[in-house]
Amino acid sequence: MKIIAATGNRGKIKEIKKIFSPLGFEVITQKEAGFDIDVEENGKSFKENALIKARAVSKLCNDYVISDDSGLCVDALGGRPGIYSARYAGADTPYPEKIECLLKELAPYEDKSAHFMTSVAFITPAGTEITADGAVYGHIIDTPKGENGFGYDPVFYSDELHKTFAEATLEEKNSISHRGRALRALYDIVKNEGLV
Repeated sequence: MKIIAATGNRGKIKEIKKIFSPLGFEVITQKEAGFDIDVEENGKSFKENALIKARAVSKLCNDYVISDDSGLCVDALGGRPGIYSARYAGADTPYPEKIECLLKELAPYEDKSAHFMTSVAFITPAGTEITADGAVYGHIIDTPKGENGFGYDPVFYSDELHKTFAEATLEEKNSISHRGRALRALYDIVKNEGLV
């Protein structure tokens, strides 16, 4: 049994393999499956975007498909940047500049609470669609800290780790990651509902 992941991100593939291999799945990227499509994520939520990507790949194969969408949600900004996290302040803007823009926008607010959110979508060869979510909570700090991670990690202070994601080791971050939580929730649904 194959799961085709609608991503080329090796880190994501590794995480999906680790969680889903006990069910007997081989996990490969869409490129390894013979097609590499770039889908416009025009949904209004993480869940919609994950489903858009999964459905596009599912149309091209007769395998299980998995996809995800994630981002940073800041309470004082009404959940922004949210689904636009990667495109915030411009798609090609480097993350240090995105962070600077975020801190500027957040400066007038006392409440700096935020969370990273992931939605995962799973489609079976029969067309059954399942989604699951995962989140990790914390707040935005005023000065970036740490050298690890990527994206908004240097300014996201985790309530559970008591440090920024950029100060955490990969193992620490993965132990509470929003994507990991969403994938484990999805695994439970797939296993318990006998979808394999």
